[in-house]
Amino acid sequence: MRRFLPILLFVLLSFFVGYVSMLLQQDALQGWYPSLIKSSLTPPGIVFSIVWGVLYLLMGISAGIVWNMRTVYSWVLAVLFFVQLALNLLWSLCFFYLQSPLLGFVVLVVFFMVLAVYVAGCYKQSRMSALLNIPYLLWLLFAGYLNFYIVLYN
Repeated sequence: MRRFLPILLFVLLSFFVGYVSMLLQQDALQGWYPSLIKSSLTPPGIVFSIVWGVLYLLMGISAGIVWNMRTVYSWVLAVLFFVQLALNLLWSLCFFYLQSPLLGFVVLVVFFMVLAVYVAGCYKQSRMSALLNIPYLLWLLFAGYLNFYIVLYN
């Protein structure tokens, strides 16, 4: 049970950030976002909900695994985890709430770099923890493409 609790807490924290992000996006998803010119590769809205749900679960499990290793390095990775989670939330704030695709893209670039450093650090602690974040990295690359497309064409 002692090893499961940190994993559960990191998962719940990740989903909480997702919930707050959803609240920040609601108004823009109703009015502003549908009016944008988007890439033909933009998936339907339900896909975003499903993918982010899976990603929040995976990132929380990954962070819990690293935390359970209880090394000095675990603290560094926890800080990086919280920074990437804050950037996750900041992207929603910039892109949807402030309706600024350019600012959102800038945040997304920094977000991706921090996440890449986090994943590399996880790899040194636990390969499984790092592998759990590969879909997250790939999704951010795709999100970067979608975001940049909106910057270019709107």
